[in-house]
Amino acid sequence: MIQTSQISKSYNNLKVLKGIDLSISKGEIVSIVGASGAGKTTLLQIIGTLDKPDGGKVIIDGKELTKMKAGELADFRNKHIGFVFQFHQLLPEFTAFENVCMPGWISKKSKSEIENRAKELLEYLKLSDRMHHHPSELSGGEQQRVAVARALINNPSVVLADEPSGNLDSHNALELHDLFFKLREEFQQTFVIVTHNEELANRADRKLTIRDGVIV
Repeated sequence: MIQTSQISKSYNNLKVLKGIDLSISKGEIVSIVGASGAGKTTLLQIIGTLDKPDGGKVIIDGKELTKMKAGELADFRNKHIGFVFQFHQLLPEFTAFENVCMPGWISKKSKSEIENRAKELLEYLKLSDRMHHHPSELSGGEQQRVAVARALINNPSVVLADEPSGNLDSHNALELHDLFFKLREEFQQTFVIVTHNEELANRADRKLTIRDGVIV
């Protein structure tokens, strides 16, 4: 499902990634751990096409993303990759329902299809009674579940999560971790999760450690 070959990335004179080779199977949950500044988020952003490597290849579902032009990448990212961030990144002026619908509207699918899917996801995530609330009216755990619903709206094959429970208390963090595994069973998505949470990292099918720009 996901393959990287010799991914390298530098910022000025700082070499962050020094030749990352990675292979992740469909439906696998992989955690990536390492010290702050080790390159975990950089690697996740490159896999998710939010950043470009200086060298190497990224292949998802048989398509070499490093050869795509900006417009093609944006379209592929919208349709095939879902993102969950530590601080939710919800748009404050929109309701939970509208936030979830946003990637679907961008994909230009039918309005009714997207809105029905958003309602299904919010119901699945036990947020039916919160869908017309704005982010400021939601708890941290509710905001993160809205972010998960938004990540799933276009039925992506890959979900990338960057410190998804880093801003949650232990109870909400555990619920979110359980949710990832439940989603994998029901929707067969592939998850790549950057985390400092040892419990989540150890529950994954595989735990990868980045140290000094390489996987050890």
